[in-house]
Amino acid sequence: MTTEATLPTTAASPTARQVWTRTRGIALALVLLLAGAVAIAVVRSDARHGALDPRSADPYGSRAVAELLADRGVSTRVVTTLDEARAATGQNTTLLVAAPDLLTERQQNRLHSATTGSGGRTVLVAPGGAAVERLAPGVTADPALSFDSTLAPACDLPAARRAGDAATGGIRYSTHLEADACYPSRRLATLLRLPDPSAKASAEGAQGDTVVLGAREILLNDHLDEHGNASLALQLLGSRDHLVWYLPSLSDMPAPDEERSFFDLLPSGWLWGTLQLFIAAALAALWRARRLGPLVPEKLPVAIRASETVEGRARLYRKANARDRAATALRSATRTRLAPLVGVPVTQAQTPESLLPALSAHLHGAHGDGQSLHALLFGPPPGDDAALIALADQLDALEREVRRP
Repeated sequence: MTTEATLPTTAASPTARQVWTRTRGIALALVLLLAGAVAIAVVRSDARHGALDPRSADPYGSRAVAELLADRGVSTRVVTTLDEARAATGQNTTLLVAAPDLLTERQQNRLHSATTGSGGRTVLVAPGGAAVERLAPGVTADPALSFDSTLAPACDLPAARRAGDAATGGIRYSTHLEADACYPSRRLATLLRLPDPSAKASAEGAQGDTVVLGAREILLNDHLDEHGNASLALQLLGSRDHLVWYLPSLSDMPAPDEERSFFDLLPSGWLWGTLQLFIAAALAALWRARRLGPLVPEKLPVAIRASETVEGRARLYRKANARDRAATALRSATRTRLAPLVGVPVTQAQTPESLLPALSAHLHGAHGDGQSLHALLFGPPPGDDAALIALADQLDALEREVRRP
């Protein structure tokens, strides 16, 4: 009677219950943080707006300017779409574009065509190089920013002369057109006023123009009381009775005919960056794959008995129902051990023409003829487990017979 030992089962990875037990504290903390963030956002959503928003009382909002303009009879209206901004242009209106760089190329061109000849004033707040060239053709933005935050007017523009020093330092501009270049920094202006020759003067004598402002500080609540910021802001935005404050938003999406592809949304230079990453990955793979010499055997940290290895491989064979592979391994190992015993080189141990005649001559017919030896050592795989066990027993008996003196 034989008994088979049952090994305890082990898990290579933790169960779902164990994972939940370990991570439920972190998950609960994340849920609480998310709930708190949502609650704070909901509570403060009615009172807070974005930067440079005339409804915002935050340090980076512009509510103070709107309140001062209202005291002087100037109405302020916030628009968030290009169509609203284009419809609001007129002789008695000042259009302030808070973020010109957020507009697409086509939106910038459409906005410029709407403001040209309208007779009103357009104020562009810190437009970059591409935006200012489309919204104010003939004006170029210098890549280097001004190092001075507060500058002197140094021009004949009445609004700048009355305001005095102001925090206009930021993007610097140059133009070949007739313009009022004010608040220079290293010979380049940070405020430009360009008259619109195609627009007719209003009844009050005001002519349409475009004001390019290199910094937004004079419009912010946090800096309005510094130097001449408030005076300059009120004069630039209060020359007309109505002020339209254009804040581009997510609702101001491009029309379907100007939708861009995925590659258009990627920044310039992405192709060269991808090529560099590919070269770096190839070099890393080459570095990791190269061999500086023959493989060096490494000692195992724990000694494993040969019987455990054999038993482990046997269980794998049994689990995969691989009797053919098990029989091949048994026969190959037996042939390798028998070859030196009968005078056959190990290199020819797996060849029936070399091994079988020498084996038959050594046994002198004691273990059957050459046909039975061929079936035993090179025959087909066994059909079931019992046949595999019988094959192993017969191979052991053959090896013992050969080794007998």
